[in-house]
Amino acid sequence: MAEKSSVFDMIGPVMIGPSSSHTAGVVRIARVAIRILGSRPEKAEITFYNSFAKTYEGHGSDKAVIAGLLDFHTDDINIRTAFEHAEKQGLEYTFKSVANASTLHPNTIKLVLKKGDRECSVVGESRGGGIIHIEEYNGFQAGFSAALHTLIISTDDTKGNIAFVASVLAHDDCNIATMSVSRKGKNDMACQVIEMDSKLNEITLSYLRSLKWVKEVIYIPDIDL
Repeated sequence: MAEKSSVFDMIGPVMIGPSSSHTAGVVRIARVAIRILGSRPEKAEITFYNSFAKTYEGHGSDKAVIAGLLDFHTDDINIRTAFEHAEKQGLEYTFKSVANASTLHPNTIKLVLKKGDRECSVVGESRGGGIIHIEEYNGFQAGFSAALHTLIISTDDTKGNIAFVASVLAHDDCNIATMSVSRKGKNDMACQVIEMDSKLNEITLSYLRSLKWVKEVIYIPDIDL
């Protein structure tokens, strides 16, 4: 059976695809997600919501998200043949669509990624012009754009954690641009998402990971997404 053609296939680089919302933003959300996972996934469950649910095939968002999971850049000509590359690399994936999720942004994607015994869930929004917003990570509110150096710290929900982390970053001469904190319940797990103006030293990351009340540290540097 011949593969469906789309307007996605008619546009060449600099940006592959018919619109920044449906292609560039989607690629970037997926590239952030694999950095949260820590590697390219073996399996991916991809859900498109609202307007994405109605247009993701015709506008090439399906190819764009697979390309992002393979870590292709937004101007990579191989985005057009992302499905073939995914097959060669052994990436298993499924697509789902939900057309009427009234509480979500019109261009929302949820990615559930697996690699070995590691799994993560990421909800992202494509806001136009290639701008993205990562709304949720593993059930926690995230609220970051990946335009700055980003630190995600999962911890026990204990007194003084937020101030302590902030002081550690200050000692690394790092200025905090934004910070959000959410938790699953009192004295349960908490998650700090911190966007910073400058990079962190590896020794700082190692120190944070060594703390008993810190369960996970994910660092996404300011890279070309």
